[in-house]
Amino acid sequence: MSNYKTVFFTLGVLQIILGISMMIPIIAQLIYSEIDSSFIGGSIISIIFGVLFFLTNLNHDKKLNLQQAFLLTALSWLSIAIFGSLPFIFSTLELSITDSFFESMSGITTTGSTIISNLESAPRSILLWRAMLQWLGGIGIIVMAITLMPIMNVGGMQLFKISSNDSSEKLLPKSKEISLRLIYVYLGLTVLCASTYKIFGMNIFDSLTHSMTTIATGGFSNYNESIGYFNSLPIEISSMVFIILGSLPFIAYIKFLNGDRKILISDVQIKSFLKIIIFSIIILFIYLLFHNKDFSQINIRTICFNVISILSGTGYVTGEFDGWGNFPLIFFLTLMFIGGCAGSTTCGIKIFRIQILYLFIINQLKKIIYPKGIFIIKYDKNNVDDKFMASIISFIFLYLVIFFLITAFLSLSGLDFVTSISGAATSISNVGPGLGSTIGPNGNFSSLPEISKWILSLGMILGRLELFAILVLFLPSFWRN
Repeated sequence: MSNYKTVFFTLGVLQIILGISMMIPIIAQLIYSEIDSSFIGGSIISIIFGVLFFLTNLNHDKKLNLQQAFLLTALSWLSIAIFGSLPFIFSTLELSITDSFFESMSGITTTGSTIISNLESAPRSILLWRAMLQWLGGIGIIVMAITLMPIMNVGGMQLFKISSNDSSEKLLPKSKEISLRLIYVYLGLTVLCASTYKIFGMNIFDSLTHSMTTIATGGFSNYNESIGYFNSLPIEISSMVFIILGSLPFIAYIKFLNGDRKILISDVQIKSFLKIIIFSIIILFIYLLFHNKDFSQINIRTICFNVISILSGTGYVTGEFDGWGNFPLIFFLTLMFIGGCAGSTTCGIKIFRIQILYLFIINQLKKIIYPKGIFIIKYDKNNVDDKFMASIISFIFLYLVIFFLITAFLSLSGLDFVTSISGAATSISNVGPGLGSTIGPNGNFSSLPEISKWILSLGMILGRLELFAILVLFLPSFWRN
């Protein structure tokens, strides 16, 4: 195990940070007179384990190799989900271990699916902890996507290597400095979002928790009706703006601050992401226009909000889109798969992979017409070679295979077709709500069988860590030195 001292040392540091983070909801317990042992107990246990990992691996190597990077990525998310579930287990909500783990995994992977059936009566400290888990998961995935995943060559993420020879990348400092800047940007956006929510009518607690889950594109809310509870146009517009900001590649913000003022309008991913939002809103509006005789029933505000929320994987809701007909449900299912930009807090297949797959298909069609022609695929001025293309295609193929497997396992566990297929999509794409009466926009996951919750939890971590980061651990060759 000496090879993995660095991994367990880092896990120790993460556990200590998690344990210290659990002390923050204790402040909420004091303010709202909810004092119990849920966070004190969870904090002590997390810190003890963290200190043990830390002290027993002090003589670790300073550098991570590729094998250790994969192991650390998987164990980080898994261990935080396990220890993050302790406050739920110890809380007055009396949740089972399965429900507590599901809620914690949903938080740290920024999924937003919940098993708490009455959020309004839940302790404020628990609501704050859910928001904090999503916020920590959001910054964690951004830092990992920009510093670790490109090195790990996961599903085409090598495209976003910081140490590129491209002259435009010379604007960027080294990865440790980048990580710090990413945290500052993320924190700055959260504060800005919280301030905006407060100005438009949320109380301090709601504005704080909702800002955390908005920027993390997580979607946990303090109310069963989600953002729809506030019934406020300014709050919904603010939410849409900050969800979009959380869905953009955070490296673009760093480049913007370093002098590249046109990056937010010139980046190919950002342009495509915004186009998908606009076209999706137009398509749904036209569909509802032809299927509703009463024009007053068509709410453009609800269409815009739900398109942005589902595409980004946030999962906030402002109205029941279940009643819009069959086409919108299939359309929303498609949006769940697409997701936002790489290097953001969103999940899904990601915009850049969809773009490159489209270029590949066009290229194949050209080769049919001109068999002797030589066609080079370029993405954002970079040549896309065969090895890179294989990485993208294998990721998308695996994504769809795992989606169908999760659907099959969920149906075997006793769920109906709509709940199985939307549950699989929402877990692997880290969206939050599914479709249908059980796990739909205003439903929750509490009534599902325990085995279904474990299957969905597995789907969440697979989707969040780009599939390969988890699946590679099951190859015997991975463990051979």
